[in-house]
Formats: sequence, C-alpha cells, structure tokens
Amino acid sequence: MTEGNINIAVLVGSLRAASHNRALAEVTVANAPDGISLTVVDGLADLPFYNEDLDTPELTVAAVTALRDYVESVDAVLIVTPEYNGTMPAVLKNAIDWLSRPFQASALSGKPAGVIGAALGGRGGAGSRQEARRALTVAGARVVEDVEIGISTGGLDDAGMNAPAIVEQTVLAVRVLGDHVAVSV
Repeated sequence: MTEGNINIAVLVGSLRAASHNRALAEVTVANAPDGISLTVVDGLADLPFYNEDLDTPELTVAAVTALRDYVESVDAVLIVTPEYNGTMPAVLKNAIDWLSRPFQASALSGKPAGVIGAALGGRGGAGSRQEARRALTVAGARVVEDVEIGISTGGLDDAGMNAPAIVEQTVLAVRVLGDHVAVSV
C-alpha cells in the first residue's frame, strides 16, 4: 500500500483488444480522479489454468508470480467483466483463483474490490458481475457493492464508452472504491 496516491489494479475479463470492456477499462483509467492511479493488468492470457500441483515456490509460473506480486502491491482491485453465457469469462475466474492463494494470506485478502462491466444484454452483464463479486468475496477481498456499472453495449451511440454519462459513472465508481481504501488504511 502506498502513502498519498491510491493505486488500483484493473483486471479485464475480455482478451480481445477492441472489446467494449477493454474500452471501459481504458476510459476508467483515463478519467481517474485526482489522487487515484489505475493500471490495467495485462497478461491474464499467460496464466495456466489453476492447478495446485503448479502452485509451489519451485513451479509457479512467472506470470502468476508477477500477477500476485502486483496485486499485493496495490491498494484495491477493479474487475471489468463481460458476460459469457451468463457468467464471467474463464480467464477472469482463473486470475481470481490464482490470486486467492495462499488461503487467508492471498494478494486479495482484505483488499477492497469493485466490479463493473459491459455486455450485449439489457442487464449489462449483471450475471457476470454477480459471479465476480461472489468469487472475490470467497477469495477474501472486501467487495464494495456500491461500485456498480452495468452497460448494455447494444444501446451505445457513436461515443461508445466515451459517452459523458459513462465517464461520469466510472469517475464515481473509482471515487467510491478509493473511499473504501482510505477507510481501510
């Protein structure tokens, strides 16, 4: 944890470079309120599926160690998730699985976490956000329920994720998450 500036890791559940959720993450990072820095964590595709046989100091993959070390070093986590078949993508669940170990001493343990996302359906990916919150809670994070954005991508205009109303939502969500960091420090 850092003095002064609040640092938030952003995990994006879509691997597609031009995805709506990647765009939402980038808009969120670009419009961070003063005193808060957000960084999109790349490399989730490099994580092997969680396997306890690989989760040893001798065998853990470098991408896993890098992810755990980075998330351990930040003050909070923001998940940006699409919805695949009513739930979060496997790549995101896998990252949470790796981050949840070791049990009760993980990189997520006690860390404030928020979940936002975008999906084609009218509910903006409510199922994936709910699943992500549940996984984060079980993994030991302190899920901030007031961090809530669900964008229906079918209704986006030419501004896309840069629409003023969406930017305003991201700024508010990040402020709320930052307030929970300030409380826990």
